[in-house]
Amino acid sequence: MMKRKMSLLALILTCIIILSGCNFAKEKPINSSQEEVFQIGIIQFAEHPALDDARKGFEDGLKELGIEAKIHYQNAQGDIPTTTSIAQKFVKDKVDLIYAIATPAAQAAKQTTSDIPILFSAVTDPVKAEIVESWEKVGGNVTGTSDKAPTESQLRIFKEIDPNINTIGIIYNTSESNSEIQVEEVKKIAPKLGIEVITVGISNINELAQGLDSIIKKVDALYMITDNLVAASVELVREKTIENKIITVSAEETQVRGGLLITNGLSYYELGKQTAQMAKEVLVDKKDISSMPVGIAEKTVVTVNIETLKALGLDENMPLFKDSIKVGN
Repeated sequence: MMKRKMSLLALILTCIIILSGCNFAKEKPINSSQEEVFQIGIIQFAEHPALDDARKGFEDGLKELGIEAKIHYQNAQGDIPTTTSIAQKFVKDKVDLIYAIATPAAQAAKQTTSDIPILFSAVTDPVKAEIVESWEKVGGNVTGTSDKAPTESQLRIFKEIDPNINTIGIIYNTSESNSEIQVEEVKKIAPKLGIEVITVGISNINELAQGLDSIIKKVDALYMITDNLVAASVELVREKTIENKIITVSAEETQVRGGLLITNGLSYYELGKQTAQMAKEVLVDKKDISSMPVGIAEKTVVTVNIETLKALGLDENMPLFKDSIKVGN
């Protein structure tokens, strides 16, 4: 009898364990949903330090925010039709979000899909580029962060370094709308500061050296906007301007790390991290992307290339240089 009771008890305990296991198995999918891996496609228009930093900041930002993501990275190598092909592939693959770096990439992504959320970065004026309806009310599936530079404060740097600078030059890519927007803004602001602007437009990298030689003869200093074509050859710009003792002010800090003199500009790495926060709001918090205004850089810093400063024979103790972040030494 005792044996039967023990067997019956064992059977009851076994059933309880099995049933408990079934309940646990049923509850498991609820927890697993918290471990969702998002598929994110990155379209980078070209390969140079500023855009690389925007990508790295975005990826690092996602990790810091604890977002599990599978990154599908594609670089268009400066070819506009390729950006469209990349966007089409991401749509076909049904990624959860597209991150478009630079204006042509953002334009291609927008033209390709109205369903998948798109975040952009390194776009100067998304309204004029017809990527969003307005800065505050984007009006669709696209928003992001702008690399719009504090143009007036940057132009004032020329006079702070040398009050005798009256003419500045800009060399830019005529096929990049982002660059044309910046040139227009500089031309509006410069006359108020007593500065004349001379521009040289180029259409490919082979024209850069000749364009530089032409403009350097006509100006007192050079202003480098955030132009993807020119930024890819910043070492050539550095070489030519130092050789001719030409002061360079840049719109962003990666060009200063590459050898230009100074900027009061944004960090593309931080801009990428700022965009990662927006990605969290879209993917995790399920925020409506059409309600998210375009962001601008939250902070700027004065950065000086100390090696270039010395090569130009400038005074390191000038207040503008003394209180800056030093690179290149």
